[in-house]
Amino acid sequence: MEKENATWLTEFVLIGLAHQPEWKMPMFLVFLVIYLITIVGNIGLVAVIWNDPHLHIPMYLFLGNLALVDTWISSTVTPKMLVTLLVKGTMISLSECLTQFFSFASSATVECFLLTTMAYDRYVAICKPLHYPVIMTNRLCIRLLVLTFIGGFLHAIIHQYFLVRLNFCNSKIYHFYCDILPLLKNSCTYPSISFLLVYFLAGSVQTFSFVTVLASYTFVIFAIIKKKSVKDIKKAFSTCGAHLLSVSLYFGTLLFMYVRPASAQRDDQDMMDSLVYTVIIPVLNPIIYSLRNKQVLESLKKRLRGNV
Repeated sequence: MEKENATWLTEFVLIGLAHQPEWKMPMFLVFLVIYLITIVGNIGLVAVIWNDPHLHIPMYLFLGNLALVDTWISSTVTPKMLVTLLVKGTMISLSECLTQFFSFASSATVECFLLTTMAYDRYVAICKPLHYPVIMTNRLCIRLLVLTFIGGFLHAIIHQYFLVRLNFCNSKIYHFYCDILPLLKNSCTYPSISFLLVYFLAGSVQTFSFVTVLASYTFVIFAIIKKKSVKDIKKAFSTCGAHLLSVSLYFGTLLFMYVRPASAQRDDQDMMDSLVYTVIIPVLNPIIYSLRNKQVLESLKKRLRGNV
């Protein structure tokens, strides 16, 4: 009878972040400001790249798409999180919950592949500068971008297929958005296949991406050292250091979330980890990848002065 009733569960309650009522309003204001900065920063970066013909090259094509994906991730998660901070026991329907998870899973996977592609682009630019225009053509860039988005959607579809086949018994989701691990914990039966898929598929995507990024930048660093130019070394290390910081934060929290055993996972720790790659990383990326880039800054200054 319980199993039959669980089949008809159509709504969940998002518990959210703040357990202490006095913290809810300050947290709401902080995350609202972060979200607004995220949207303005990333959309502004896309507009600068779109309107400046000098930035229509592979590096900035990837950067513009990364900004769009960061906006996508943040907009999938943050608005509902803000609601949970204002309304106690925020309700979310099963269909809305599954839609939010699919959007999040797609965008997070696309970002993994995008960071990998950007690392490969920097490897070719620094390690094979003479062959760069031949290798990294606009046609290849578009193909790589299409593959990253297809890979992201396919990864999300696989997880979504197994999620919709589950019956849910517990209506409370101890998280600020609908992620796969909290949903699996609410299943009536132990969803061992879904847990294995999370560890195998998500772990494989993250490990492959991180190892590829790490290998690319390792080759880049060795190539920089061989140049024996103090100015070039400082410039390159500054750029690579910023990129590796962003990559380490992103992949580090994802690997910690989805690769460790289910028995070691705590709801409060999961939420703190999730905040890094859904809220913090999207607001940091425009700073890490753009404000340190002279070409982007020059283009932005021209736009602000009204010069085309």
